Amino acid sequence: MKRNRVVVTGLGVVASNAVGINDFLKAIQNGENGIQFQQELKDLNFSCQIGGTPEISEETLNQYFTKLEQKGLLASGLIYGGIAGQEAWSDAKLSTSETVDFDSGIIFGTGVLGVDKLREAFQKIDAKNVRRLGSTSVLQTMASGISAFLGGKLGCGNQVTTNSSACTTGTEAMIMGFERIQSGKAKRMLIGSCSDSGPYVWGGFDALRILPYQYNDQPEVASKPMSANAAGFVPSSGAGALVLESLESAQNRNAEIYAEVLGGHVNSGGQRQGGSMTAPNSTAVKICISETLKNSKLNSTDIDLINAHLTATAMDSTEIQNWSEALSLSDTNFPYINSLKSHIGHALAAAGSIELVAGILQLKHGFVAPNLNCEDIHPEILKLVDETKIPRKYIETKLNVMLKASFGFGDVNACVALKSFKNEK
Repeated sequence: MKRNRVVVTGLGVVASNAVGINDFLKAIQNGENGIQFQQELKDLNFSCQIGGTPEISEETLNQYFTKLEQKGLLASGLIYGGIAGQEAWSDAKLSTSETVDFDSGIIFGTGVLGVDKLREAFQKIDAKNVRRLGSTSVLQTMASGISAFLGGKLGCGNQVTTNSSACTTGTEAMIMGFERIQSGKAKRMLIGSCSDSGPYVWGGFDALRILPYQYNDQPEVASKPMSANAAGFVPSSGAGALVLESLESAQNRNAEIYAEVLGGHVNSGGQRQGGSMTAPNSTAVKICISETLKNSKLNSTDIDLINAHLTATAMDSTEIQNWSEALSLSDTNFPYINSLKSHIGHALAAAGSIELVAGILQLKHGFVAPNLNCEDIHPEILKLVDETKIPRKYIETKLNVMLKASFGFGDVNACVALKSFKNEK
């Protein structure tokens, strides 16, 4: 069976350090930090009172949502995903039409959607005002509300669905979209993921005591992946979106190509052999990475950059060890590695897709974004990787192949390989 080559032709992003591809590119190149003090969290007696919340201007909201769509709109994840998804579609120079496009589909994931809208709905129901819920309460609170919204805006008639795999969601969505195009079931797939903002999403993590509370007066230095002083992940939110397309379709319409998707793998550690709801099974992680190389027909030495999961917890050194063992690389032979979470915090279900956008921009424009707040790299990490491979400053360099991995709550894993694209006919 013929397997189609798959490329990336559009990007969209809503992150705590920037909204929109152009501003986001500048932000990650310059190491701009998107984490801020959150007064609402202090008022609610959270231990961690910082987070990353995207700033959406009225102009941007009006660009992507009609006035009618904005009425009663409280689902922040739907807002972020709606903006990022439509930006990616526009960036790919794809238009919407009055007819159904049966060649284009959507896989857009989330963790929970519309918690603020749910809160409003509960209050109205408890007050016996169920008839005042409004016509969009279902759209804003069902998990597939984001894919349904984008499907209607863009007229997509292929598979339109939502996946949900905790922090792995965005990377998993890319692999699902890639496989659909590779098998010939679609020509184009808009993939991505989003996550709501605020206390009703972040509260459970604060209760688990896995968020840093020591930096409420210094939010910009709180997220410390790979640091010896990492104190927990900083909660964040937003959305990332990518248009995947068969190479034939992209070339037929002379589309700009950001990168080629070579292959990927998803699996679970089964919450066995050291894996749990919150910790990864290292054997499964290493299998996920090695199977990605196998599926992509790559050798370890082909990898130039790892865009890692690295959340700024005690598991960072374990993740680096898993990478080193899976790739059989260490010291100066190890690829460059970075974590966008040092810039924007951990965007939960949106993390994988936002980080994919960041990684692809690095491939396309030839640079490695700096790792922030890890001047004191964890000594266990330095036993495995030379510190020159953990850049703390922007590096301009040619990149050919990148691996992106996400390891999620529930012991689930996803890894994907991407390659810079050379124009060819």
